[in-house]
Amino acid sequence: MRLPFLRRTALAAGTVLVVLTITFVGLHLAPGDPVRLYLGADADPSAALALRHDLGLDRPLAVQYADWLRRFVVLDWGVSIAQRRPVTAVIGGALGPTLLLTGLSLAVSWVFGLLVGTLQAARRGTRTDHALTGLTVAVQAVPAYVLGLGLVLVFAYGAALRDWPAFLRLPAMGASSVGADLLEPGARLADRLRHLILPVTTLALIGAGGLARFVRATTVDALRHPAVRVARAKGLGEWRILLSHAIRSSAPPLITLAALQLPALFSGAVFVETIFAWPGMGRVAVTAVLGRDYPVVLAVTAVFAVLVVAGNLLADALAAAADPRAREDA
Repeated sequence: MRLPFLRRTALAAGTVLVVLTITFVGLHLAPGDPVRLYLGADADPSAALALRHDLGLDRPLAVQYADWLRRFVVLDWGVSIAQRRPVTAVIGGALGPTLLLTGLSLAVSWVFGLLVGTLQAARRGTRTDHALTGLTVAVQAVPAYVLGLGLVLVFAYGAALRDWPAFLRLPAMGASSVGADLLEPGARLADRLRHLILPVTTLALIGAGGLARFVRATTVDALRHPAVRVARAKGLGEWRILLSHAIRSSAPPLITLAALQLPALFSGAVFVETIFAWPGMGRVAVTAVLGRDYPVVLAVTAVFAVLVVAGNLLADALAAAADPRAREDA
């Protein structure tokens, strides 16, 4: 098992390298000059030349790439062109909020996805099953930014205009209210949780839709297994059969699906963090792309790529632990 795992790790590292290479070349070939954006269109040509030399942008692209890759491997990620501070500081301040947002979204989507999918499997073929199928398909088809804007219109602006109860009027921007640092710890935590509700709901609803459909399909398929018929013959209830037999046998593919959700969560976080002004890596990435801040864009891309491939490796390991047959193939 050790050799296949090492082979997959090497493949994951190669995938990250390919993603970074494509991003590096694409950034430098795209229209726009970071020096002009930073200094302004009317900047003195000599000052622009000096800054371009300081940033190493006057060298051949291959030389820039080799030098950047050498420094990047040793975690020397350079200095942000726009903010003029280390990229590690920029990423360090944004990584925590993004992991909090995506982690909570993944947990909430799994709770709702498992509940809805299991309910559909238990009520398969009924009106409840058909209604939930239509609802999950519709939610999954809505882009993250459209769903996020819709929630803002309803629970932020709409709730304020209609004078809804205070607990339904949710904040739509930022990670905390103005002056939240002066609150007591409990009130500060409650304020942070209120700011998390809309962005977490946006990401979780989209993930829960696809997960519920997958849970329904795998559970219905598992219910056709001979062991389930034996359990029914012993007089076990339907819900006990679902929990003890069907869902347990569906665990390995569900674990794999969790890893496949990570790319969608991170890409969705880019839009969601921008809409809700959440201080995470998605918002940092959008700002850096617009400002042609090459070091920050490359660092954000690397972190996202590493998180995605690490999630896939973890899913492979968990699936092998849950299913002996997968362990033999690993």
